Amino acid sequence: MKIRNIIKTVKGHPTVDGAGVHLIRVLGPNDVHDIDPFSMLDAFDSENPDDYIKGFPMHPHRGIETITYLIKGQINHKDRLRNGGLLGKDNLNG
Repeated sequence: MKIRNIIKTVKGHPTVDGAGVHLIRVLGPNDVHDIDPFSMLDAFDSENPDDYIKGFPMHPHRGIETITYLIKGQINHKDRLRNGGLLGKDNLNG
């Protein structure tokens, strides 16, 4: 087995995206050349609905699959073609 060295570590930083969604951007546009095919990794960790309720305008995903990992609560996610639905406890979509 070949030993692989860590060449870079990243730390998330608070940002506001979309229509005013507060999130932690872990991987973003400045990192994609290092992590392709992954383009973005965001963490949403707020119990205040005002931090995320405005959502995001319709946007392309460049052919990249969207994965939503939900620990608790629920989220309504739609893609740019308006496919989607409400994800909550005991849902698994794939």
